[in-house]
Amino acid sequence: MKAWSLIDSIVDRNHEIVLRFYDNSAEEMIKVRDTTYKPYFLLSFPLTKKDEYSIERILGKVSIVERRDLFSNNLRTMAKVETRNPVEAQKLGKMFESIWESELEFSHGYAYDNGLVFGSQYIINEKNLFSPLQSIEAREKFQKIFGSVEKTDPSKYVHLKEFFDLCYQPIPQIDPETLGMPKKTDPEQYYLTFMLSRIANLPVPKAFSNKRVSEWIKSVLYTHLRRNAYLIPTSKELRRGEELKGSVPGALTITPKSGVYFNTVVTDFESLYPSCIDRYNLSYETVDCGHRECKSKRTPELDHYSCTKNRGFYSAIIGALKDLRIHYFKPLSKSTSASKHERLLAKALARLLKLLLVSSYGVTIRIHGLASTPLAESITGCGRYALQTTWNMAEEHGMHPTYGDTDSIFLDNPSEEDVKWLVEEVKTKLQLDLAVDKRYSLCVLSGAKKAYFGISRDGTPDIKGLTVIKSNSPRFFLKVFQSCVKELAHVRNLEEYEQAKAGITRIVNRAVRDLRERRVKLEDLAYSVKLYSDPKEKIRSEEALHQPYQCAVQLIDAGESLGKRETVSFVKVNPFNYKGRRFTVKPKGHMKSLLDINVEDYVRNLRTALGQTFDPMNIEFSAKRDKMISDWFETR
Repeated sequence: MKAWSLIDSIVDRNHEIVLRFYDNSAEEMIKVRDTTYKPYFLLSFPLTKKDEYSIERILGKVSIVERRDLFSNNLRTMAKVETRNPVEAQKLGKMFESIWESELEFSHGYAYDNGLVFGSQYIINEKNLFSPLQSIEAREKFQKIFGSVEKTDPSKYVHLKEFFDLCYQPIPQIDPETLGMPKKTDPEQYYLTFMLSRIANLPVPKAFSNKRVSEWIKSVLYTHLRRNAYLIPTSKELRRGEELKGSVPGALTITPKSGVYFNTVVTDFESLYPSCIDRYNLSYETVDCGHRECKSKRTPELDHYSCTKNRGFYSAIIGALKDLRIHYFKPLSKSTSASKHERLLAKALARLLKLLLVSSYGVTIRIHGLASTPLAESITGCGRYALQTTWNMAEEHGMHPTYGDTDSIFLDNPSEEDVKWLVEEVKTKLQLDLAVDKRYSLCVLSGAKKAYFGISRDGTPDIKGLTVIKSNSPRFFLKVFQSCVKELAHVRNLEEYEQAKAGITRIVNRAVRDLRERRVKLEDLAYSVKLYSDPKEKIRSEEALHQPYQCAVQLIDAGESLGKRETVSFVKVNPFNYKGRRFTVKPKGHMKSLLDINVEDYVRNLRTALGQTFDPMNIEFSAKRDKMISDWFETR
């Protein structure tokens, strides 16, 4: 018996399927042709007169098949219409009253219908192709971790076992150029290409080049539906009669309690939205399933409910991928008993699975063929419920949560026993995984949502969402802020904290003096801002121009070509007239000296940016302007 790896499938000039395998022993590509398989789509049966007429026009061959309806689980009689070529099949949608599966790529549909998985290995005998190759040692580890799922959640277990087996098949060593990759493809990228090919069932070359996660997820779902003879629902059917909304209610953010905290522990839900999809059985057919007995299981804060009778196919698949990441590959990436090579591969695969999982909610909002407003609303609703319930648990237990955002809760100086209690309580009551994500020796919450900074126990700063570190802020502001943060790196108690506050005040006052005495590099004062509108249209308008467009006007007049989404760099200067308008900036490249900069504007902006961070620490930067020698001459 030989082991062949399925690389891809192509459609030749005769509109026939050609499979490309790699023969591992002979180290060569093998082509296998199938002359019998034809592209097809499905129609409701019995056919309408319009559909019969359209079939006659395209000379389609009709046969009768049965498919299971995803939402009712009943068998539906369908007309299977075979066409002469795949291009024709994908262009026929408007000719028929109700049509299914015409958008599927022909070569992918072949793999779905024949139970093939791209990137995986097959044992070839005289009659059949069959798979997968299995690692006995790995399978024993799998059973130890996931064996109990076979009884408690058989649907998820099937997916767990299949994905696990695919991940543990050997990776063939093939010249990357043969696969459509650059010759010097990074080994990790090569490995991840095969893993994605197998998990998403995408041809290997496409797995390397396709960066659209929505297409990966769609292929995972189509593989399951076609393999199990389900009719792939149309985009309209997935919406369950509702029109798509521009947005759905999002994640919960609990307003931070502004202040300075010592020993903050940040707990984080492991893959919150995928976990909610799994835990609350959220799938296209299970949300608002229609069963009378299920209507009492309302999603918190919403009118939707989820099925208590049948396991949803989307929730089982996402749950399996989530469990593999959280309970197998992520721990393996940190295991000291595993080899370094095994840990690196596990870490890479955990990242790939995380990317798929993170997108499992987003695709339900607006991606054609995956979007479902009821499903999307249910996912975020369960996420908000989980965060608020966990916050309430912590408070009722006497802990002190200070900030909650999407999937994280900040706890002020909790004991190890309390943290362990909360993790276990969430596991027991919500059946979700909560873990310690970060530990800060000092944490400053600004009072604004999604804007804080913490100092890790090793002195490393962790800065989120603060104005002073935004990419368009002047480099000088960032340097001052970094110097201030260094003062806090080793703070462990109140006395050290007071000393650090005094040091921060000295740093900022020195920075202000440097600005006023113009002891700053010109390039460190530049703002860099992306133009979100066409600058030429802005110029023609009579409105006052915002500073980025003031800069753009001057650059265009100097002969530069600027368009929408390009970035301009400018320096704030004292006001001047330009073509009858009041301008307050000049392009960075047009500045010759520091004499023109608007010093007080920079001082004010620096204090404002730093104040967002340091106001909660009760650090006040004096607004008093020191008298300079030149001021005496200006007033005389």
